[in-house]
Amino acid sequence: MGPRWNRLLSEAAKFMAVGGVATLVAFLLFNYLVHGFWTRFGGFMSSQPIAAYVIANLIGMVISYRGTRSWAFRHREPVHADGGRTAFLVINLATMLIPTTCLWFSRHVLGLTDPLSDNISANVIGATMGTVTRFYLYRTWVFRHPQTPGLPATLLERWNEEELAED
Repeated sequence: MGPRWNRLLSEAAKFMAVGGVATLVAFLLFNYLVHGFWTRFGGFMSSQPIAAYVIANLIGMVISYRGTRSWAFRHREPVHADGGRTAFLVINLATMLIPTTCLWFSRHVLGLTDPLSDNISANVIGATMGTVTRFYLYRTWVFRHPQTPGLPATLLERWNEEELAED
């Protein structure tokens, strides 16, 4: 495989590891808030699953940013003056619509309110679609390689290969 594919696979693996930790935290928090643990009465936000999902994922988002910035895309400089925080936040909030829509559909259209249905709709189907979308958008808008005007493509490619060799 070439250096670009190696970098892509490395970034994807690190991105998935960081996302896995953030998702686990959000998953546990969501289930605690909505369904409770070891109780048959549900969580204290059992009547507000969408709000609970958003709260849980906002906490997961903080974990995700730290891990993504300091590990998954550490070799990529953010292009924005704020370190990519605003773009990261906007992308996360926009892509959070995907799993929340899946959760809403499952609850309000299909009438499924049990923990398994909530988790399949929001944390499996919706989160998978959101993750793929975020990975693409992070690489494109938040942590992309800066463009250097006037530098020939061969020099940029050589710089990328040398940078990859350092990782």
